Order: sequence, then structure tokens, then C-alpha cells
Amino acid sequence: MVSWKTKSANRGVAYWVLAGTIMLFIQVLLGGITRLTGSGLSITEWNVITGVLPPLSPQQWSAEFDKYKQTPQFHLLNAGFTLSDFKFIFFWEWFHRLWARLVGVVFIVGFVLLLFKRKLKSEMITPLLILFFLGLLQALIGWIMVASGLTGDALYVKPTRLALHFIFAIGLISYAFWFSLRLLISVSRIRNARGIRALSIALVVLVFVQLLYGALMAGNKAAAVAPTWPRINGDWIPANLFRDKPFLINFIGNPVTIHFIHRNLAYLIGLGVLLWTLLIFSSGMIRNQRTRLVLPLGLVFSQILLGILALLTSPGIVANHWVAFDWIALLHQMNGMLLLFSLIYAIYVLRPDLK
Repeated sequence: MVSWKTKSANRGVAYWVLAGTIMLFIQVLLGGITRLTGSGLSITEWNVITGVLPPLSPQQWSAEFDKYKQTPQFHLLNAGFTLSDFKFIFFWEWFHRLWARLVGVVFIVGFVLLLFKRKLKSEMITPLLILFFLGLLQALIGWIMVASGLTGDALYVKPTRLALHFIFAIGLISYAFWFSLRLLISVSRIRNARGIRALSIALVVLVFVQLLYGALMAGNKAAAVAPTWPRINGDWIPANLFRDKPFLINFIGNPVTIHFIHRNLAYLIGLGVLLWTLLIFSSGMIRNQRTRLVLPLGLVFSQILLGILALLTSPGIVANHWVAFDWIALLHQMNGMLLLFSLIYAIYVLRPDLK
């Protein structure tokens, strides 16, 4: 793949894409806050234009609150809500959607201006158009997710759709991050780096799967089913791992199975990153990248620690109240994303010298 090292001619492109990447990162964190505050179903419609502004009068607030009162979440969970309670959850969902719109504006306006000023190379056009398309698709998936919690007896959105929305967002930001690297960083050609890069790719795949299971953990409220460590409610291997039929449904719908997979994947990734770091330091061939490439090791062990703390504080979860668990869960999500991006960076810079 061609690397676009930043020069004065395309430095503006680099800063624009990097700004968009950071905004996407913040958007995912806002999604985490929206989920943890139980705010995701507070807005029952998707109005692309008129939804930019929040309600501005008592009558508008009353109308929005009446719409929320028709949802199963209100009847089954939040029937005691006051208008003040509703305004709190409305804010986070509205701000999450507003930030998504701002991300779109930054990308579209920047694209048009840079294209008009002829700052974009021809080979950049197609990847950027793909990025726009993925952003629109992510917005559609977000609405499909919200719609799953507005009918029947749903207290929250469907866990599988939450996981799809989250992992698609991670894919989108990873794509934008890779594009940013092509603009900002020169590729390092390192003799005999093929094995380390292959391990980097394997670790990225595992972290993607782990993030997917993190979203399934959140959607199924699986942390609270086993708030113990190191064992899972006293067992290393729970007896009801495969209680559901058909068999495969356990991997996306059984909270105990999801919890077991997520917990043990963390250990596997931790060992993998430790081995990867030892290989880098023992190889003696990556001297100028060592400081940056030690970052995944610190992140992975921070991630495991945050995961343990999230488990141990999960009995303190209180619906519609921000408690210690929520802070830890948000940090856990952010740290996991940073771990992924640190490994993507490693894949980018560790290119084997084929000569």
C-alpha cells in the first residue's frame, strides 16, 4: 500500500483526517455514556434536520416526554420518571446524535474545500468516499439499534444490535486511523519483521473479537452475573455455559457464556501482547520504535485491571444513576480502543524488508 508522507501540499489533508478520527473516537465514548446512563431510547424518532435542536419550550418538552411514555422502557422501568429525569437522559442521546452530525459536517465540508483547492490526490478520493459511505451506514445501524428497543417488552436495545453498532463504529474509526497514518507516518522497512507483524495482525483480530464481546457483555448486562474474581461465581468453568438451545445462541445470548469468553480472551490477549513485546525487545532490530511499541503492554494490563474492577463494582449498579461502575466501564471501553489503535499502529510501521 502506498504511504502518503505529510508534506506542505497535503498537511491540511492530514490534519483534517486526524481531527475527524479524534471526533469519531469521542463519538464512541459518547455512545458509551449514552448506554451507561440508559439514555439511548429517550428520543423515539430520527429527524435528521429538525432533530438538531433540542426542545426549546415547555410544550415541546412535554410532547417529547409523551412520546417517551409510549415506550416499553418507560412503562416497565422508568414509570416514576419526572420531566427533570427525562431531560437528563434526553440530553445524552441528543448530544450523541448532535456530535455524529458534527462529524459528518467536518468530513463533508473538509472534503469539498480540499477538493476545490486541489489538495486531494486522485488516489485519496476513493478511500475518502468509502469512509463517507461507512459513516452513513453506521448512522443507519444506529437507528436500527434504537428501533429494536421501542416495541414489545424491551427494556433496552437488543444486545446483538448494540454489539453490531459498536463494532461497526470501531471498524469505521480504525479505517480513518489507518488513513491518518498513511498521511502522517513513514513506513519503517525492517529486516526480518515479518513474524512480529504477523503476530500484530493476530492480536488485532483477537482485540476486535474481544471488543465485540465487550459490547455483548454490556448489552446482556453480563458483568453482574458473575461479580467475582478470579473465579466465575466460584467456578473456573461454569456449569451452565451451554444451557441454551440451539447451541450457537449461547455465544451471543447466554450472559454466562459471554462473560466466560470475554474474561478468558483478556488473559489470552494479555499473554499475546507480553510475548509480542518480548520479541520486539529481544530482536534488536526495532530500536527507533521501541518506546512507542511498548505502549500496548501497558494498555493491555491496564485493561485487565479495569475489567476486574468493573466486575467487582458491578453489584453497585443503580439504574439511571452514575456510580463507580460507570466510571470504570467507560475507562475500560476507552482503554480497549486505545489498545486496538496501538496495535494497528504497530502493523502499519512494522513492514518487512523484502530485499
